[in-house]
Amino acid sequence: MADGDATSTDDRPAAGGLDVLDPFRQFLSLRRDVLVLSVAMLAFSLAFQMTSRYVPEYMRVLGISPVLIGVYLSVGNLVSAVYPYPGGWVSDRVGSRTALTAFGVLSTLGFLVWYAVESVSAWTPLGLALPAFAVMTVGLLFTQAWKSFGLGATFAVVKQATEPEHLAAGFASTETFRRIGFLVGPLLATALLAATTGFVEGFQRILLVAVAFGAVATVAQHYLYDASEDTVGDSFAGVSQVLADLRGLPDLLRPLLVGDTFVRFANGMVYGFFVLFVTDELGVGFRAFGVALRPDAFFGVLLAVEMVVALASMIPVATLAERVGLKPVVALGFVVYAVFPTLLAFSPADQWALVALFAFSGLRFAGLPAHKALIVGPAEADAGGRVTGTYYFVRNVVVIPSAVLGGVLYEVSPALAFQVASVVGLVGTGYFLLRGGEFEPYA
Repeated sequence: MADGDATSTDDRPAAGGLDVLDPFRQFLSLRRDVLVLSVAMLAFSLAFQMTSRYVPEYMRVLGISPVLIGVYLSVGNLVSAVYPYPGGWVSDRVGSRTALTAFGVLSTLGFLVWYAVESVSAWTPLGLALPAFAVMTVGLLFTQAWKSFGLGATFAVVKQATEPEHLAAGFASTETFRRIGFLVGPLLATALLAATTGFVEGFQRILLVAVAFGAVATVAQHYLYDASEDTVGDSFAGVSQVLADLRGLPDLLRPLLVGDTFVRFANGMVYGFFVLFVTDELGVGFRAFGVALRPDAFFGVLLAVEMVVALASMIPVATLAERVGLKPVVALGFVVYAVFPTLLAFSPADQWALVALFAFSGLRFAGLPAHKALIVGPAEADAGGRVTGTYYFVRNVVVIPSAVLGGVLYEVSPALAFQVASVVGLVGTGYFLLRGGEFEPYA
């Protein structure tokens, strides 16, 4: 169960069209335990989205170099790739409720570690300094703990609850609800930053709000969630199982996996540096309609613009996929991923140009439901979760070092880093266009 994505066979999208409010109707009809989990996931999503996109700027202010910021971001990639397996192992042995509570506590502590980084990094027990980079990394290892639970459930549930020819529509429904946190989080960050005189003071307020979100979500899920009927599944069987599952991937997924890995590697090179480029290199704030925002606060508005376009476009584009196929829609998302870094690198230092660019960037999410449908659609009826887990595990492992490479190139020249990322992304897009296939119900 992930981010309110549970559906039932009675909630399948109708063949005649899609209802924009359908995700919220499904959410309100969920059983209490799933509803509680969904609210907790939304709360943690808000906490993550308020903080994660600003962490590189926080590290820069603390005096950490772009190369080390890249190393930090690659550690985050590593955590995303490997955490689900020990998370599943723990939940198998201690139970869902205890595991969820422990993961929630660790994530909340992680936000507190980030909040205390300035004072902790200055503490010198036995004469040994604790550098800010190490403290930030410890905070990262904690904050990501809650995300380690239940990452593959969305795909299997949507596949079981949706007709094959409407898979993209099913994923559009769940993605629309999940992305609300991606919209509201940056706007909350903008408000808090705008209310302070400096970035560090504002970001520390953001971290305290994230702590509050995490604490409330953890307590609510512990006392309101009934896990008596939950089954988590088998523990990770080892690398040999991953290799066996990789060899067993449907033929349709192989070119998609290769192209997607190139595109995500390219995005991983520069994704964490967008805030540095907008805030420090361009230094563009916002002045219009009687509102004046510093560049750091304006960046939150840009993220919100990006997500508004994403939310507005996902369902219409999923409908379009039923007419033109999944492959063109997935390729559209790949193209946006690929060209955005170069467009940003050569953007004029103008607030409206940045608004337009980040609105364009939101279109990369438009292809996400079709992308998920193309991943899980070809899987056998009872193998959606395993296929999804194998696909994302392989992709995420390959992408791990991307941010280190991006940090090295960014230290040389931000424009160089962004252009190299675009080239890598276009290679992946081209490979997918040449070798990728179409899921039969959409052909």
